[in-house]
Amino acid sequence: MYAYIKGTLEEITEDAVIVETGGIGYNIKVSGTTVDLLPGIGSEVKIYTYTLVREDAFSLYGFLTRDDLEIFKKLITVSGIGPKGGLAILSVMSADALRFAVMAADAKAIAKAPGIGAKTAERVILDLRDKISLEDTLRGIGSPADAAGQAAASGSGDNLMKREAIEALVALGYSASDATAAVKRVEVGEDATSESILKLALKHMF
Repeated sequence: MYAYIKGTLEEITEDAVIVETGGIGYNIKVSGTTVDLLPGIGSEVKIYTYTLVREDAFSLYGFLTRDDLEIFKKLITVSGIGPKGGLAILSVMSADALRFAVMAADAKAIAKAPGIGAKTAERVILDLRDKISLEDTLRGIGSPADAAGQAAASGSGDNLMKREAIEALVALGYSASDATAAVKRVEVGEDATSESILKLALKHMF
């Protein structure tokens, strides 16, 4: 119903915000990550929204980027993952981190979300692995963060090098999920290069 709501940030709670626009205050449920990235009270914000309409409820779920909104919409298609579960997962990991976890079949990372058990995390991987492509994952890793993300993002250079390492592994014939898992296990030092990450990742392929 609402693509986004743009207005003044009036209130921030642990799991929701109130944004006023046109004399109306919209109560929007958000993830913990979104709360951490929000500007101060009184600032203008643009929240991309998902509207949930039920017989007994009309709820708005909000995100600072379209990317987060789209990954949330994919999450809630998974059996057993409702909007609450989707926000819980996005409170402990970014959209890019979730893509990595799905590609790498890293159920433990997803299961760190409150209320998400191991079986549910495995179901997320099973249901989303065909809906999340390597191209999407690499685009997220290598692209500049949006204005909100830049405030909290770090290591963008590391992400770009990891992207290049994954691409190289795929070019060598490894599967996207295996390549992603191997690169994720590499600890990136200050002097790291795409080549050094690739060499370390290759050690994890055997």
